[in-house]
Amino acid sequence: MTEGRPPGPAAASLWERDAEIATVAQALELLCADQSSAGSLLVLRGEAGIGKTALLAETRRIAERRGCAVWSARGAETLKSVPFNVVRQLLQPALLSLLPEEAREYLGDWYDIAGPALGIADPQEGNADPQYVCDGLVAAVRRLARREWPLVLLIDDAHWADTETLRWLAAFAERLDDLSVLVVVARRPGEVSGDSARHLDAVAAAAGRPVTNLRALTPDAAAGLTRATLGRHADDAFCREVWAVTAGNPYETVELLAKVQDSEVQPVEARAGELRALNRAARGGGLVDRLKELGLEATQFAWAAAILGTGITVDMVARLATMDEAIAGHCADLLCAARILTEPERVAGAEREEGELEFVHPLIATAVYNSIPSGVCTAMHGVAAQIITELGRGASQAARHLLKVHPDGDEELVEQLREAAREHLAVGAPDAARTCLERALQEPPLPEVHAHVLYELGCATLLTAPAVTIEHLQHALGVPGLDGDRRVDAVVRLSQALLHNDQLEEAVRTIEVEAARHEPGPVKLRLQAVQFMWEGIHGETVSPARSRRLAELASTCAGRDNAERALLILRGFDAMTHGESADEVLELCDRALINGRLAPGLGWTDQEWGIELLMMLGSAYAYADRLDRAESLFAEALRAYTTTGWRGGHLSLANAFLGLAYRRQGRLRDAESTLREALVLAERVGRRLPLYWSATCGLVDTLLARGRIDEAWSIAEQYGFAPPYPSTIVLPDIRCVRGRLLLAVGRTEDGIHELEAAEKTAASRGGHNPVLSSWSIDLAKALADQNPDRAAQLAADARRQAERFGTDTAIGEALRCAAALETGGRAVQLAAQAVTYLEASPCQYEHAAARVEYGIAARSVMELNRGLDLARACGAEGLVAQAREVLETGRGLR
Repeated sequence: MTEGRPPGPAAASLWERDAEIATVAQALELLCADQSSAGSLLVLRGEAGIGKTALLAETRRIAERRGCAVWSARGAETLKSVPFNVVRQLLQPALLSLLPEEAREYLGDWYDIAGPALGIADPQEGNADPQYVCDGLVAAVRRLARREWPLVLLIDDAHWADTETLRWLAAFAERLDDLSVLVVVARRPGEVSGDSARHLDAVAAAAGRPVTNLRALTPDAAAGLTRATLGRHADDAFCREVWAVTAGNPYETVELLAKVQDSEVQPVEARAGELRALNRAARGGGLVDRLKELGLEATQFAWAAAILGTGITVDMVARLATMDEAIAGHCADLLCAARILTEPERVAGAEREEGELEFVHPLIATAVYNSIPSGVCTAMHGVAAQIITELGRGASQAARHLLKVHPDGDEELVEQLREAAREHLAVGAPDAARTCLERALQEPPLPEVHAHVLYELGCATLLTAPAVTIEHLQHALGVPGLDGDRRVDAVVRLSQALLHNDQLEEAVRTIEVEAARHEPGPVKLRLQAVQFMWEGIHGETVSPARSRRLAELASTCAGRDNAERALLILRGFDAMTHGESADEVLELCDRALINGRLAPGLGWTDQEWGIELLMMLGSAYAYADRLDRAESLFAEALRAYTTTGWRGGHLSLANAFLGLAYRRQGRLRDAESTLREALVLAERVGRRLPLYWSATCGLVDTLLARGRIDEAWSIAEQYGFAPPYPSTIVLPDIRCVRGRLLLAVGRTEDGIHELEAAEKTAASRGGHNPVLSSWSIDLAKALADQNPDRAAQLAADARRQAERFGTDTAIGEALRCAAALETGGRAVQLAAQAVTYLEASPCQYEHAAARVEYGIAARSVMELNRGLDLARACGAEGLVAQAREVLETGRGLR
C-alpha cells in the first residue's frame, strides 16, 4: 500500500499503485538513457473512477522531473464524432511552438497532407485519402518526436477518442521500434465496437506486453485513505463501510469522504449507516439533485458546459445559456466550489483561454449531460451549432451539434451537413462525412435533393469501401433527382464499385441497362466503352461477337475525343489478350495518345474513365514488348496518386502494375519491393478483392523468378493465393502462376491440373498469347517425361501463336520451351535461336535464363558466364546458383 500521501483525488487514486508507478519509472529510465533506444507503449485499463487519470498525471510529474517533453490528450464522450480531435490535442504544444513557415519546413512533403487534419493548413482540392492522411500524421509525429526527445505521449479515455485518431494511434504504435518515445494509453474496458475497438486492440497488441488492469482499493487501502482524510480516530467499522459502499473505487471514495466532511459526519460505527445515502448524493441522480440545489442558473450553466464538451469558457457558456456574463461567472464559482467544474491543470507549452473550465471527472460530465431534458438538450445543440457558425469556425465544427438536432425537414440543416461532409472529406475523414450525410437523409432532404445526398454518400467511399458505395449509389439511382451527366457518372461509379467488389457481371449489366436509355452520341459511346472495358477484364469468358463489335467500333475511331481514345485502348488490349499482331496492338494504343502522352481528361486522377482503362493500356504495352512506355505510364500513376494522397486501392494498383513492368523488364529486386508495398496497401482495402489478387499474384511470380521458392509458397499460404479465384482477369495470369508454384514445390500433379485449368480458361476467352498466359509453355515442360507427344504438340502450338503475335519475347520463350524438350544438337540449335530473339527483347530475366540454358546445352563457359552476369543484374538468385553449380562442377565444359 502506498501510504503517506496527502489526501486528495490524485493521491487517493495512487494508493496501491506502486507496481504500476514502478513500470512507468522503468519505461522512463529506458527512454531517457539513450536517444537511440526503442520506443515503448503502456496500456492502462480500468473502470471509471479507478485512477487511470491520476496515474497519467503521476507519469507526467515523473517525466517532467526527468526533463521529458510531455504531450497529452483526452477523449470525450460527446466529441467522438469530431475527426482528429484527440490527435490535434496531442500535438498542440509542438504546433504552437512552431511558426507556420517553420512547421512547413520541418514537416516537408507531409505538411500539405497532415496539416489540414491537424488544423494548421488549408485542405487541397478534392477528397483526401484517409490512409494517406493517417500515414502523414504518423510521419509528422515521428519527425516532431525526434525534435523533442525525450518525449512522452499520454492519451486518456482512449475509448472515447475519434476513429481517425485511433486509426493514427494504431499505425503509430506499430512503428515505435525505431523511435525513442514513450506512449501511455488509458481506457475503460468495453465501451467501444467496430473500427474503434479494432484499432484499440491493435494498439494493445503493439505494446508487446500485457495490458495493465487497474484494480479497486483493498479494504486496508480504503481504511488508510479514510483516516488520512478524516483523521486517525476513524474506527474500523466506519472504514470498512466506506470500502463496502464504494466497492473500493478511488474516485467514489474521495467524493464520499468529501461529503462526509461537508456533512460533518463523525467517522464512527454509529454513523456508518449514513454513508450509502451520502454516496448516492455524490454520483448519478444524487449528483443531479446536488446540482439542482445550486439553483436554476447554475444548473443551466452546467448543462451548457456539458453540451460544449470542450472549449468550455465562461463567455461561451454565457452565450449558449443566454445569461449575463456576471451571472455566468458566479455560476462558475459555485460549480467549482461544488467540485463539478474545475480549472484545467496548466501544461507547459499549451496555451489556455481565459476562464477555461473542465468537468472534474468524466463521470460528472456524463451525469450532467444525461440529466438535460431531451427537448432542452436538442435545442441547446441547435443554438451551439448556430454560435459556432456565427463565429466562422466552419460547418465541420458545427456538425457534432447538428447531428443531435431532431429531424424536421430543415433545408438549411441539410445543406450545412452536406458542407460539413465536404470539409470532412477534404481532410481525410470519410467516416465523419458519412455520418453527416446519413443524418442529412434523416431530415429528410427535399425530393430533388435526396438523390444527390445519396450520390455524395456513395462517392465518399469509392474504392475504400466498395460495398458501402454500391448500396448508396444503387439507392441514389433508384429515386428521382439524378439527371444528365451526374446520373451517368453515378452509373459509371456504381459499376466500378461493383467491379472492385468482385461483382463483375452486375457491373456489366448496370452499364448495359443505362446505355440502352440513351440515343447514339457521346454519352452512349462512353457507356459502351465502359461496358466493353468491364467485359474485357472478365476472368472466365469473352464472347467472340463482343470482340468483333469492338473491332468494328474501333475501326471508325481516329482518337478525336476521349470516348474514341477509350475504344482504341480497349481494342488494343483485346487484340493483345487474343494474341493478334503486336504491331497492330501498339498502333492502336499509340493512336489513343497525344504525342505519346495521355490526353487531357484521361489522366490517372480524372474521374470520368477511372483507373482500369489506363491499366489496360499499360498492360497492352507491357506484353507487346513496349516496356519503356508501360513503365512510364505506371510510374506516372504512382506519382499522381502519391501527390494527390490517394492511398487506397488506386495506389495499391499503381504499385502492382509498376511491379509488373519491373518484373517484365527483369528488374526483380525493384519488382519485389514495389509489389510488397502494393500488398500492404491492398490489405488495408480488404482481402479477396481483385486488387489484392494482383499484388499477391505479382509477388509470387517475382519470387519464383528470383528462385525463392519457399518464400513464394509462404506468401501464397499467408495471403490465400489459391482457388476460388476472382471473376476478373488478373495479370500475370493467376492460374499459370499458381501452376508454376505447385510445380516448383514438387506438387507436380496439382501443378499440371492447375495449368490445364488455365488452358480451359484461355480457350473460353479466345486467349492465344503465350506470353500473357504461358500455360502451354509451362504445361509442355511439366509433361515432357510422362507425355512427350502432347508436350511436343503444346510447344509447337506455343511457337505458332508466338510467331503470330510477333514479339521477340514471345518467340524467344517458345524457342526456350522447344529446346527444353530436345536433346543433343537440336537442343543447342534451338537454345541458340532463343538467345538471339531474347537478346533483342526488353525482358532481361528471360534473356538471362536463355543464356544459362544455352550455356549448359552447348557446354560453353563463356555463355554460362554471360548468363551469370545477367542473372546477377536481374537479382535472379536461382539462376545464379544454377549457373555457378555448373561452372564449379565443370564437367564437359569448353
